[in-house]
Amino acid sequence: MAQSRDGGNPFAEPSELDNPFQDPAVIQHRPSRQYATLDVYNPFETREASAAAATAELLKKQEELNRKAEELDRRERELQHAALGGTATRQNNWPPLPSFCPVQPCFFQDISMEIPQEFQKTVSTMYYLWMCSTLALLLNFLACLASFCVETNNGAGFGLSILWVLLFTPCSFVCWYRPMYKAFRSDSSFNFFVFFFIFFVQDVLFVLQAIGIPGWGFSGWISALVVLKANTAVAVLMLLVALLFTGIAVLGIVMLKRIHSLYRRTGASFQKAQQEFAAGVFSNPAVRTAAANAAAGAAENAFRAP
Repeated sequence: MAQSRDGGNPFAEPSELDNPFQDPAVIQHRPSRQYATLDVYNPFETREASAAAATAELLKKQEELNRKAEELDRRERELQHAALGGTATRQNNWPPLPSFCPVQPCFFQDISMEIPQEFQKTVSTMYYLWMCSTLALLLNFLACLASFCVETNNGAGFGLSILWVLLFTPCSFVCWYRPMYKAFRSDSSFNFFVFFFIFFVQDVLFVLQAIGIPGWGFSGWISALVVLKANTAVAVLMLLVALLFTGIAVLGIVMLKRIHSLYRRTGASFQKAQQEFAAGVFSNPAVRTAAANAAAGAAENAFRAP
């Protein structure tokens, strides 16, 4: 029997020389961390990345399709209203008054239906700005009333605060909010120009309201500091109104700049505004009748002349 290398023990562990996997020729061909092998290659990682990119692209396209579907739905509802008789069959819904009220709504307003989707946020913000300005005028009236109770010589300011509530609340809605609404609804250059002119004046008034010149009926910063010497509680109320006026003034300036940038991208121009104004004037039945009567009178006078 052959002798084993470790002294005749057949069950001894094989030495490195007896292990074929320890051969230097085999060791140098073993895979190392420096080389990519099938053990570290994962084909699912590439597929997962591609699937994530495809999913993101599909979600983006789905959002775009949803926006287009909403726009088509809005236009379809407009066409249905037009087919039923246009604005004649539309029932006014603003201001939202109860049915038993003798005064009925004067305007039709539906931002989601009449305003394109990309402008709905802007129009809604302006509507909230108008409501905030109305609320500020009501609080200003209460603050001026409290100031009048503390200082009886503030009667002029209290009287003007009543006038501002009664005057600015309806006029601001009709003179700058409705032109802005109609400008975005029908891409009207004329209404854009009307809005810019009147709302610029409104912004100046917002700033004057925030300043609060004594005797003008505005509970601004100056008026609040003057009343602070007489009554602290009333002064605090006036300071809160002044802070609200300041926020409205800042938001008004920001929205004026934003709407002007949107206006420049719509392709509107002063020439289009002139054309719209001329078309609107000559399409008015009263204007056409007056022009026809004037022309007939001129022709009759020409025939009578010797």
